[in-house]
Amino acid sequence: MATSNTESRLRQILRHRLPAVNTAGCRFSQVQGLSGESWRIEGEGVQLLARPQTPEKRALGVDRQREGQVLKRVGLGIGPKVWLQSTDWLIVEWLVGESVDETAFACLTARGELAELTARLHNRRLSGYRLDLQQQFARYWQQIDRQRITPGWLRWQRYFTNGPMPRPLKLAPLHMDIHAGNLLQQAGQLRLIDWEYAADGDIALELAAMFRFNQFSPDAQQRFLEQYQSHGYADLPRLALQVQRWSPWVDYLILMWCEVRWQQCRDMEFLRWGAALYRRFCLSSSNNHQQL
Repeated sequence: MATSNTESRLRQILRHRLPAVNTAGCRFSQVQGLSGESWRIEGEGVQLLARPQTPEKRALGVDRQREGQVLKRVGLGIGPKVWLQSTDWLIVEWLVGESVDETAFACLTARGELAELTARLHNRRLSGYRLDLQQQFARYWQQIDRQRITPGWLRWQRYFTNGPMPRPLKLAPLHMDIHAGNLLQQAGQLRLIDWEYAADGDIALELAAMFRFNQFSPDAQQRFLEQYQSHGYADLPRLALQVQRWSPWVDYLILMWCEVRWQQCRDMEFLRWGAALYRRFCLSSSNNHQQL
């Protein structure tokens, strides 16, 4: 029943807000993702993706209004076109292209294409929406399982919400979720999808997140930075050091995201993903900041 109600609401929104789009013969289907469900709308001349704003999404720091505005301001030629924004939905074009698997991702990285795409995004004007990582940590803290909190975790939370953050080398629009699943090859060009965490921040934070998410080896990180240097930030040693400074912050972000997602859906997979970081950060009385 909930599924049919959602489809009915979507059809109504499109009729009123996008009357030029004929949805009469369109097929509506759910698209599963790590942080929830979106809807694909496909028909003759129609290829759209409807992304909901839900309490669960907002708890993860997702704001569809921000996402839509970031796409409009910095996503041209890199991300999908925005068709409609409402209180509860962001509707964008469904990008048609070839999915990027892990093998293709490794090739794109080795050839420097991923570094070129990342630098191209970072060279665009700011979106006007600043990423507040410490606010994100505070939001996540309110939602995690209180029984899993240790004294060591409490100390780390105070450190990451109140401690000094690395001073940005260069502020730029960030995607903050670059991995194989969020890349498409379209007409010989790379495109980025799933911009729900995008905002303005330090370029080195994006790179640290990419390296951690995709488990880049130290050699792979060095090669990527050398490729990125020719398109983006020129001072390679300074950039590499800044990526190292951001790495503990990224690790803590991953841990907190996994904990919130587990609390939301009780899927043990999220705890497994964060298990190593949980052990690393939550070492009770023996924990200290120098370990990072």
